[in-house]
Amino acid sequence: QVQLVESGGGSVQAGGSLRLSCAASGYTYSSACMGWFRQAPGKEREGVAAIYTGGGSTFYADSVKGRFTISQDAAKNTVYLQMNSLKPEDTAMYYCAADPRGGIKLQLGHDPLIRDEYNYWGQGTQVTVSS
Repeated sequence: QVQLVESGGGSVQAGGSLRLSCAASGYTYSSACMGWFRQAPGKEREGVAAIYTGGGSTFYADSVKGRFTISQDAAKNTVYLQMNSLKPEDTAMYYCAADPRGGIKLQLGHDPLIRDEYNYWGQGTQVTVSS
């Protein structure tokens, strides 16, 4: 049974930082893609960052490049999202997602920032950035 448990959300002022964590279990971690998505009220869920756990390749949405960093601790089956220079428009519910076949799909040219590529989702953690 795949489980994704997120933590680390909260409220910060613009310019501040937060670090999200996602602990994964129930599948072969080392060949997967894991992604962070976010959804603001009234908006579609969008991909923010992703990582191929087998090789460490990372992918970012243009809106967060240079501000957010996705990383992993393979020994703990955990993925992190370090968010710096936060802006009010970063306010959203943030979700961790896992695609156990992500490694294979990357080789086939799939985009790991596309929501429909992912099979498993965490419960979400709220990030609120005030101006």
